[in-house]
Amino acid sequence: AASGRALRGAARAGVQPPPVRGLRASPRARSAMPSWVIDRYGRNDVLRFTRDMVFPTIHFPNEVIIKVHAASLNPIDLSMRSGYGATALNMKRDPLKIKSLDTEFPLTLGRDVSGVIMECGLSVSYFKPGDEVWAAIPPWKQGTLSEFVVASGNEVSFKPKCLSHTEAASLPYVGLTAWSAVNQVGGLNKSNCGGKRVLILGASGGVGTFAVQLLKAWGAHVTAVCSHDASTLMKKLGADDVIDYKSGNLEEQLKTLPLFDFILDNVGGSTEKWALDLLKKWSGATYVTLVTPFLINMDKLGVADGMLQTGVTVGSKTVKHLFKGVHYRWAFFMPSGPSLDEIAELVDSGKIQPVIDQVFSFSEVPKAFLKLEGGHARGKTVIDVISKK
Repeated sequence: AASGRALRGAARAGVQPPPVRGLRASPRARSAMPSWVIDRYGRNDVLRFTRDMVFPTIHFPNEVIIKVHAASLNPIDLSMRSGYGATALNMKRDPLKIKSLDTEFPLTLGRDVSGVIMECGLSVSYFKPGDEVWAAIPPWKQGTLSEFVVASGNEVSFKPKCLSHTEAASLPYVGLTAWSAVNQVGGLNKSNCGGKRVLILGASGGVGTFAVQLLKAWGAHVTAVCSHDASTLMKKLGADDVIDYKSGNLEEQLKTLPLFDFILDNVGGSTEKWALDLLKKWSGATYVTLVTPFLINMDKLGVADGMLQTGVTVGSKTVKHLFKGVHYRWAFFMPSGPSLDEIAELVDSGKIQPVIDQVFSFSEVPKAFLKLEGGHARGKTVIDVISKK
């Protein structure tokens, strides 16, 4: 508002106003900020700390700048560090090929953010500077392993009041991925989920631990598949049955159970060959997998051929299983402030709690990546961005 008044005053005085620029997050004109970036794709040694990352500006009236208090890592960060999905993401970043090659670098990883609104675009009315918010930033935008990040207002939601920033940062990306799979693709919600039998393959990861809690909150009977050392966690989160995939033939173990109404597959691979046989036939039962070849097809075959191959694959599988009386679906992460609003209500009512494996300081980001890469995490790897360690 102050800058607007200054421009109008300059115009009245006959002074030519300066060209309009993006709104900055600080009264002082800043041009750089601390950030963890990569300048090429590869293993952990490509991570680089810099104090000279370009300070974010608001380019669209619906955007906000968030001061990052905490972030967290997801498997997609490991994939993006290695270059997985670069073809599709670069097409999304620059669909008209206006910019030169390698425009994604330096690239900041990190999708989750919990922090405080610093500045709002002109059309943002729902938030104001000082609001505590959380969000999951889509992978084609600069990420959250940084002091500040830009997000669209429709990607942002008020942080659950009962959580610290460190706790809140563990949930948005996995929460929205599970929400997309279960609700938007799978069609389940709090009014139709009661008594349904649900199987979750890969239940002890970030998406799995969230999905167990969400489906229990909606009244489903949940069977969780994980390793034995995660069984106590699964029971704590409310799973009705816990199956150890290492304790024998998993397919045979699951076949001894009653059939399921819904399967969420976080594992993929060979599970897809037999998992759909565990669904009730001709009852609307649905299998949703989060492991799809969409990005890898585009990396290997290029945009056009990759999209064609992906369409053929999902189409043929959908039809094949439809003839067998079950629904086959793919699901993806989708950024959504309104969905985070609903998730925040569930968190504040005590129905969903964060599951955090380890918290690292901002200086320990490479160590956090190695931790995530090691696998077998029980919950999320979180980065405390504002800690001074």
